[in-house]
Order: sequence, then C-alpha cells, then structure tokens
Amino acid sequence: MRRSPRDTAISARRISRRGLILGGAQLAFMGVLGARMRKMQVEEADAFRLLADENRINIRLIPPARGQIFDRNGVVIADNEPSYRIVMVREDVPDVEAMLDTLSGILPLSDEDRERALKASRATPLLPVTIVDRVTWDDVSRVAVNAPALPGVAPEVGLSRIYPLGPEFAHVAGYVGPVSDRDLARYEDPPPLLRIPRFQVGKVGVEAQLESVLRGVAGTKRVEVNNTGRVMRELDRTEGTPGADLQLTVDHQLQSYVQARLGEESASAVVIDCETGDLLAIASSPTYDPNKFVEGISVADYGALRDNDRRPLASKTVQDTYPPGSTFKMATLLAGLEAGLVGPNDTVKCNGFLEISGRKFHCWKRAGHGNVDLERSLKESCDVYYYDLALKVGIERITAMARRLGLGERHGVPMSAESAGVAPTREWKRSRFGKDWVIGDSVNASIGQGFVATTPLQLAVMTARIATGRAVSPRLVKTVDGAEQPTGAGAPLDLNENHLRLVRKAMYAVSNDRRGTAYGSRVIADGLRIAGKTGTSQVRNITAEERRRGVTRNEDLPWERRDHALFVNYAPADAPKIAVSVVVEHGGGGSTSAAPIARDITLQALYGEDPPLDAYPTKDREKIRRQQAELKKLRRDSERPGSGNRA
Repeated sequence: MRRSPRDTAISARRISRRGLILGGAQLAFMGVLGARMRKMQVEEADAFRLLADENRINIRLIPPARGQIFDRNGVVIADNEPSYRIVMVREDVPDVEAMLDTLSGILPLSDEDRERALKASRATPLLPVTIVDRVTWDDVSRVAVNAPALPGVAPEVGLSRIYPLGPEFAHVAGYVGPVSDRDLARYEDPPPLLRIPRFQVGKVGVEAQLESVLRGVAGTKRVEVNNTGRVMRELDRTEGTPGADLQLTVDHQLQSYVQARLGEESASAVVIDCETGDLLAIASSPTYDPNKFVEGISVADYGALRDNDRRPLASKTVQDTYPPGSTFKMATLLAGLEAGLVGPNDTVKCNGFLEISGRKFHCWKRAGHGNVDLERSLKESCDVYYYDLALKVGIERITAMARRLGLGERHGVPMSAESAGVAPTREWKRSRFGKDWVIGDSVNASIGQGFVATTPLQLAVMTARIATGRAVSPRLVKTVDGAEQPTGAGAPLDLNENHLRLVRKAMYAVSNDRRGTAYGSRVIADGLRIAGKTGTSQVRNITAEERRRGVTRNEDLPWERRDHALFVNYAPADAPKIAVSVVVEHGGGGSTSAAPIARDITLQALYGEDPPLDAYPTKDREKIRRQQAELKKLRRDSERPGSGNRA
C-alpha cells in the first residue's frame, strides 16, 4: 500500500530529529573526551611524566665507607680495603644451579658459598647478591673471560674491613660481619642500609658498641631499569657520608707487649692512666684473629675457638668476673678507717684462724701471723685481721666503700658484655637467693671471697682511685672525628687523705719490704718503685679433712681446680702515673703468677720500650733478658705476612 505524502513527510521529520539527537550526543561525547585528553596531556603532563619515570628509574643505596679506628698514636687498628667479589642477579640467570656448577669450575666455590648465594637470591631476585667474596684479581679475570657462559654474573669491587694488627686488638676493636636476622631484630624499624646484601655491621667490641658512629650515611644512585627490573644504565649518583673515625686511648706497642707477655695463659691485664683514666692497654689472652670472622670463619676454626677451655673468644677484662681475693682488702681497710673503727697501731692476734659461732675461718698461713697491725696486715696479707675488721665494720660499710672505689658497677666502656660484678648487701642476697645475710658472709666478703665478684677493669679503676684519691673513670675513646672526648680524671673521692696515705704505705711495703708478699717481683730502679697488692681467690671448697692432712698444693691439682692469681699496683709509688691489674685464671698464687707479669707490664708502660735490666733485681736479670729476646722475636714474627697480623 502506498504511503501518503503526508505520512512520508512526518516520518522524514522524525528521522531527522533522531539523527540530530544522536549526532549531538556523539559530538558532546567527543568534546568531553577531547577536553579530558587535553587535561591529561597538557595540564597534568608533568605528573604523568613523573609516574612514567618512576616506572623506569629506581633509586638504590650506596654503602658508605666505614669509619677507621686508630690507636692513641695514629696507628690503624681497623681499616677498609678494596675487595673483589662475584655477584649475580637471579632474575638474569636462566638456571642458577647450572650456573653455579659452571662457576665452580672457574674459581673455588665451597658448599657454604653455594647455599648462601641460593638463599640470598631467593630473598632478593632482582638485586645483586654475593656468591663469593674477597676473590683475587686472577679470579675476576677468569670470570670476565667466561662472561658469555655466566649470564647474570659479574665481578664487583667494594670495601671490606681489615684489622692490620690482627689478634692484638680482637677483644677491643672486635670485628664486623654480614647483617643477620639477630642484628635486624635490634631495631623496631631497621634502616634500609642494613637490607643491602652482605652489608657489614659490628658484631662485638667497639665495632658493635659504636656501630651507629662508625657506619656512616648511605649514598644513592639512580638507575634505569626495564619492565622486568633489569638495570640498563646508571643515570647519576650522590655519594654518602663516611662513618666517623675513632681514635682509641690504647697504645698499640704497649698492647702488643701485654698480649705477648700474657702468652697462652688464660689471663687478662689492664693498664690505666691515673690522671686521665685513659686505658693504655686492655688485653685478654688467649686471643684470636678477627680477620677470619670478616672473611667468613670456617666451622672447624670456630669450633676450635669455642671449645678451647682457655676461652679465647671471651673479653675477660670486662666480661668475666672473679673473686678479687686479697686485692679487696684495701676496700675493707678504708671502710674501717673512714668509720673510725681501726687505727694504724691497733693489732689483732692471728693464730691461723678465727672461730665464729663454732665455725673456723682460716688464714692462708696455717701457723698464723701473730700480732698484726694495719701495715703488716696488708703487707703479709693476714686474713684473720680482716675477719675481725669485718665484724666491726659490717657489710654495708664495706660494700659502700667498694662501690666508691669503682667495684660492683659498670663503667660504660664501649666493649661487649661489660659486667657489673657484685658488691653484695643484705638486700642483694635477700632478693637474689631469698635468704638472710649471715655473719659468715661478711667475713668471707672482707677478703674478697664469698659473693664478691669483680672484673679486671674494676680492679684497675680501684687501684687508680686509691693512688690518686680521685674518682678516676676509664676512657677508651680519645677522639671522634678529631673531637676530643671527656677525660676520666674525676672529682675527689672525699676520703681522708691520711687514711689513703696509710693504705698506700702498706701497699708500698707489699712490693718493697722483705716480708711483703710481692717482694720477689719488686722494681729496684729509683723513682720507679711500685706499690701493689697480691690476691689469690679460691675456686673450690677446702674440706676440714683436707685441712687436717694438709691443703693440696695448686701445682698438684688439675688446672681448672687451681686458684686464680691476681695482682694490682700503681707506679711510680711516689708520683702515680699508671695503675695495673692482672688476673691469671687458675694461676695458683698472686705473688708467683700475676705479680711478675704486672711488674713487667708496669716497667714497659713507664719506659715506653724494653726497660734496662738494672731496673730488676739481680737474680731476675738473666731470666728477663731471655724473656725480652723471646718477646721481640714473637712481635717480629707477628708482623710477617701471613702471620695473622697485617702491617
């Protein structure tokens, strides 16, 4: 049926309206799209350009150079040296196991190296991880030549820690090693720098205690990466700030001598400047080579150190505590003098023991000393005199004096695991053991036995304080980046000078009177005589039956059951410059084991070189001559390449 012209006109008008509406909608949409495109490409171009750059540019950290450590004369103790290593990026390696097999045919690669590399690469597949460190230039050359067979593997140069003096400063400077989970656990929010693979941090000693000072601030570099994270090129870099350099108070020549003089004994020695508190030497023996830990110590080598009954890994000067034995008697004596409970002419009769509440407390001299006054009590180390004094003075006064002299407290030197020791009180025993203090505890404490425990460092501080009458405090760090650190001179102890003079006179007699316990280790050079005190501390109980038949001599006992030997002294006696403490574990007697070592160390410290033989008694000179020759040879041998000490 044909449509009428009218219907056709109406239909045409409807189609035109729809087309107009549709065209308008399309035009509006295109307008909005164009406006949005203009906004993104023109107005927001900078923002999107930045986002694009961030997709192709990464910021990476550059490890800073670690601060160096020097002795008081500027000799390097801890340094940095260029170190070649072989690294890989796991993302660039098609087959890591096959690549490691190939690499092991090119350079030495241990099972530990393989396992460490695999573990690290799984954790950070896009970052370089170290396969093997401290390789030679020849190893680097071989890897470079074989580069086509080692995709994702490349040689790299960085800085690694080195200890030129090796074992001599192992217990002082400590050593560094790669960051471990334990290191990270110390921080609530670990610094990003510690996430760098194989980054080295201090593990023990000054390296650990002053880690934040030595570490420095990381630098940054911008690198261009592709869409898989592979580095294409380095765009720019900003170098970091090196760690601060430290200068210690220790004299490396004296430290070397002390370490050699202690030999392989399980022993320790501290030399402190009486005026400034500077620690001139602080040595534990036997020692170890810290370079082995930086390089990665083998299981066998570490096992040998760990299982050694002389405990070479222990920093005995600050970490270990010992009953101070008779070296503690100065604290007891000063407590009695300051309390007005004893005078220089008061005497006590020693019959070899003092009976208290039915129990006998024995003197070291079985037959007794007879009538003993103040000077003789210290000179001949009569125990009964101090038992009697303890009954008068009481433990609270004794302990208060001990702490005043620096015992029973940490001194804050930056060495690992410094112990506070024990200067006991009634409350201390009650809180520690849930028991009341008894009179026998005071009697034992008066001669440095029982609960009393001190470190060799504390004994040196005590001796310096007695010598000067000032609260001398030990100082180990002399400067930080050239800035002088506060000295440990200290304020006056506010002790009666006459009382101090009595104690010093008695200590002088210990070393210079024929009946003194250290007379055999005296110094005869004018102006260099020493004032000291011997000490012997028991490590076992002596039964009544053993006393009846005769106490077994130390030399007849197994090493681990022998008494500890101690000696403290200051010198010169008339103008104190240094104080010394020596502890020889299971050394037997202080007069026979510790005193000769302390005397030799004292003379070495005062002379600054091997002292002349006429400073020693005639009977000792041939022995000292041989000893000096042996020590010189030992020091020369330690400086040869490959000896462990790197000059």
